[in-house]
Amino acid sequence: MSQDFKQAALDYHEFPRPGKISVELSTSAETARDLALAYSPGVAEPVREIAKDPDAAYRYTSKGNLVAVISNGTAILGLGDLGPLASKPVMEGKALLFKRFANIDSIDIEVDAESPQAFIDTVARIAETFGGINLEDIKAPECFEIERTLIERCNIPVFHDDQHGTAIVTAAGMINALELAGKKLEEASIVCLGAGAAASACMKLLINMGAKVENIYMIDRKGVIHSGRDDLTAEKAAFATETDKRTLDDAIEGADVFLGLSGPDLLSPEQLKKMAANPVVFACANPDPEIRPEVAKAARDDVIMATGRSDFPNQVNNVLGFPFIFRGALDVRASAINEEMKAAAVKALAELAREPVTQEVLTAYGLDSLEFGREYILPKATDSRLLGRISYAVAQAAINSGVARLPMPAHYPIRSEAELG
Repeated sequence: MSQDFKQAALDYHEFPRPGKISVELSTSAETARDLALAYSPGVAEPVREIAKDPDAAYRYTSKGNLVAVISNGTAILGLGDLGPLASKPVMEGKALLFKRFANIDSIDIEVDAESPQAFIDTVARIAETFGGINLEDIKAPECFEIERTLIERCNIPVFHDDQHGTAIVTAAGMINALELAGKKLEEASIVCLGAGAAASACMKLLINMGAKVENIYMIDRKGVIHSGRDDLTAEKAAFATETDKRTLDDAIEGADVFLGLSGPDLLSPEQLKKMAANPVVFACANPDPEIRPEVAKAARDDVIMATGRSDFPNQVNNVLGFPFIFRGALDVRASAINEEMKAAAVKALAELAREPVTQEVLTAYGLDSLEFGREYILPKATDSRLLGRISYAVAQAAINSGVARLPMPAHYPIRSEAELG
């Protein structure tokens, strides 16, 4: 990162006013009557209605379009445990993306908690304020317990985007990449370098979409996760296989897929050369991938490559998922974001990448043409069709799976951002 870019990033966050989000009024507050309606005495009327029927909160307050972005700062981006306050720019950034891409109001909350249980209790006690909760930048294995318990305690969607947002976008890209490689997910040999929150979620979702656990080799700092190890957490044990493979070198031999959620330069060109024909490589470590695309393509001209970076083709970018997933969940008042809803988002995202690219996308990226293929396996973030396609798929899955409390909205599928008001 250049010094100019670093300064530009600091200036972006400081000027013209500090931070990236603000609160705006959604109704008139100009006259004495407006103020009497907004606060005392008029505000007593919706208070009485909500006291009689808690669901009335969705009618008379902003709850139904309000998401909390919550962190304890224990796993900020690739920077580590820097504390809750240091996570605030990231959480504000997430709130910005919710508003920009799905017109969802969002507020960031940074929790200084001495234990996972204290964090859980804090979030559970404030959950009624919101229509949904997006957990962010919480380290493993604590994040698993935190999310699981909050889902049990809250009757609104609780979604750890570092896990499931990453998994949804990864799975969509993986399905398309394997199709281009002439392979099937059900038969693919998959190597996953990394065994944290994102890696576990990615593998669980891929299995839900058809991958076989016996074809998955997950690798942590001690090597391949196999059934003979006695040092595995419950999350890791779910991926333990009967195998004599012990290292990345062993596992990569003949593999169809490499998924990296680890660190820079951990996949060598020599290891890539050991993979099967038309290897699929998702090197998602940020900012520096496990292998750079130019290095990978120099080693294998048949590689299908994705990274987490916007300056290379095929960016695995969570913004392709979470705003629209929450949009669909909120609009049918889902009580959770379940596996069926995640799978629906995967399929909608994968299918959209196969459709002709619109002029708005070409213009935004300065391109003359772009079509489904090795350099385009996931939609671009500026594709306005994402909003309608994914929100509809998620809402329908919520209805079909019984977690929706409202029918499909009359304005669905959403055709443009203007329909959101």
